[in-house]
Amino acid sequence: MPTISDVKGNSARKNIEDALKKAKEFEEYHALLSLTEKRALERADAVDSGEITGKLAGVPFVVKDNYLAFGAPTTAAAKILENFDAPLQATAVEKLEAEGAICIGKANLDAFAHGGSTENSAFGPTKNAADPTKVAGGSSGGSAVVTALDIVPFALGSDTGGSIRQPASFNGVYGIKPTYGMVSRYGVVAMASSTDVMGCFTKTADDAELVMSIMAGRDEKDMTTLPDYFESTTVDGKVKIGVIKDTLTDDVDESVRNVTNEYIQKLKDAGHEVEEVSLPLVKLSLAMYYIIVPAEVSSNLARYDGIRYGRRAQNVKTLAELYGRSRDEGFVTENKRRIMIGSYVLSSGFFDAYYLKAQKARTLLIQQFDELFNKYDLLLMPTAPTPAFGFGENTDDPIKMYLSDAMTVPANLTGMPAMSIPAGTSPDGLPVGVQLVAPRKADAKMLAFAKSMETQR
Repeated sequence: MPTISDVKGNSARKNIEDALKKAKEFEEYHALLSLTEKRALERADAVDSGEITGKLAGVPFVVKDNYLAFGAPTTAAAKILENFDAPLQATAVEKLEAEGAICIGKANLDAFAHGGSTENSAFGPTKNAADPTKVAGGSSGGSAVVTALDIVPFALGSDTGGSIRQPASFNGVYGIKPTYGMVSRYGVVAMASSTDVMGCFTKTADDAELVMSIMAGRDEKDMTTLPDYFESTTVDGKVKIGVIKDTLTDDVDESVRNVTNEYIQKLKDAGHEVEEVSLPLVKLSLAMYYIIVPAEVSSNLARYDGIRYGRRAQNVKTLAELYGRSRDEGFVTENKRRIMIGSYVLSSGFFDAYYLKAQKARTLLIQQFDELFNKYDLLLMPTAPTPAFGFGENTDDPIKMYLSDAMTVPANLTGMPAMSIPAGTSPDGLPVGVQLVAPRKADAKMLAFAKSMETQR
C-alpha cells in the first residue's frame, strides 16, 4: 500500500482490511498503540455505499496518538492519559475525514512528544522500519514506521523541533513540517505552543502535497492559524539553493555527509544553482530551543493535575499529595526533566538571563534566515547528524539525545516550512534524509521542487 493513488480505486473495505491486517502482521515493531477497527470498517462501508465521498475516499491513514481522534483513547503515550477518550477530533483529522480518509489507528510516540527516539513512550519503544535493532526516531516514530512499512499510504505527526523530519530520515520516508500556522493545532495535545506544527509522512512528495493541501487553512478554533494560502504550483527552470555549510562539519556522521553531497551533485546535474552559505546562529539554535521549549512545556503540562481529567493517584490525603503523586505516576522521566528546566528558566531570578536572552537570539536567527532567503529560493542541510542509532545508545545522556535535533530545530524556531527527503543509505543500509527549508508560506514551492526532483531518483 505505497501511495494514495495505488489504493483509491479499490473497495474501501478492502483497503481498510488490508491495512488492519498489515498492522497486526507488523505488531512486533510496536508502531501502533491502538487500532480504531470498528469505526474504520463502518466508515469504509459508508464510502463503498456512496454515503462518504472526497479526494481521499477510502484511503486509510494513521494519526500520532497526540491527535484527538475517535475510536480509541488519546494517550499521548503517557500514563496520565492512558484511558482518555477524546470528546472531539482534531481539526486536521476532521478535514481529512471530510474528504473520505479513514483513520485505522493511533501511532506510538515519545510521551507528550518529548524525545527523539520514541524510547520515552510510557508503553514501550517503536522499532526502526529498516533495522529493528535501531530506534524509530521521534517523537513521531510510530507514524514514520507505519508509513515506511506500507501499512498506510500516509500518517500524521506533530513537529515541535524535528519530530516529523528526524524519524522520516531514520525510516526513509518523506516528512513535512509546514509553515507555523498553516495547519490548525486545535485538538492536538500541546507541547510548545510557539513551535508546534502539524504535518505528515508519505512515500512520495505528490502524496504529501495532497494531504497538506487538505489540512491547510484558517481555523476559527485556533487563533494562530493563517488564512489559506496553500496553492499547488510547479517548478520550472533553475532554482537557487543555499547549502548551509555550518551543518556539514566533521561533527556530522560521514555517511550523512556523503549522502548529502551526493544529493547536492544530483541538484547540480538537474541544472539547479547550488552554493555554500553560512548561517552562524544555527550552531546556537539548539541552546535557544532547549530554553524556550521547556518553558512552554512546563506551562502546558500544568493542566495535568489529577483533578479535571486523566490519571488520578489513589489513597491520597491532601490536595498537594494528589497533585504530586498523580504527576509522578503519570509523567515519564523526560517529561519531568523538561518541566524542571522550564520552571527554572521562567523563575524570577533567571527569566532575563535565560528565557529573554534566548528569545532575543531567536529573533536574530529569524533575521539570518530572512537575509539568506533574499538571495536563495531554498536552503539545504542534512535532516539529522546521524542515521538511526541503537536502543539505549543515547538514553543515559540527555544532551546527546538532544543533539539529534540539531539540524531540525532552526525551522521550528523561525516558523519556516521544512521537509525531509529520502536521499540514500549509510554503508549499514540505514536510511538517510536531506532537509529542505523554504521561506514562510512557500510550502507549495518547496513541495513542488521535491516533486520535480523525485523524477530524478
